[in-house]
Amino acid sequence: MMDLEFYKKQAWQKQKEHRKFLEGLKKKPPKNLDYLTLETHEDTFAEIDCLSCANCCKTTGPLYTEKDIERISKHLRMKPVDFETEFLRIDEDQDKVLQNLPCFFLNEDNACSIYDVRPKACREYPHTDRKKIYQINHLTIQNTLICPATYVFVEKLRKVLGK
Repeated sequence: MMDLEFYKKQAWQKQKEHRKFLEGLKKKPPKNLDYLTLETHEDTFAEIDCLSCANCCKTTGPLYTEKDIERISKHLRMKPVDFETEFLRIDEDQDKVLQNLPCFFLNEDNACSIYDVRPKACREYPHTDRKKIYQINHLTIQNTLICPATYVFVEKLRKVLGK
């Protein structure tokens, strides 16, 4: 089992360092940053198993796009409007999000019951494999507090880049 408190504490302690590091990438990104980011992402997820944690599914609700709603409701054999009524609400940013957390689709073994049709936001989380990672510094810092893999990713990327 993942020691979430340990990682969260580490992430809080290193917030300033991580912010400074990521801002440095924004100011002067290495030429091969996208390659190094992807390599570091793959290395991190070879080491960390999301099913041992699932903190994102327990604490952070994704936003649901219209395509997500159509795809998931079709999979569940529901009308999109019924899916929205049963599972979603409109948040303060006018986004469609889950009514409650942890995610309704999270099984006891931390697996997702709609994994093959999950929302785009879930498929992309924690965004550590995206190009131009420095464009989402605020999100990466935020995710280090939620996702142990994001914390490990930032630490590994710092080592790879000698920072």
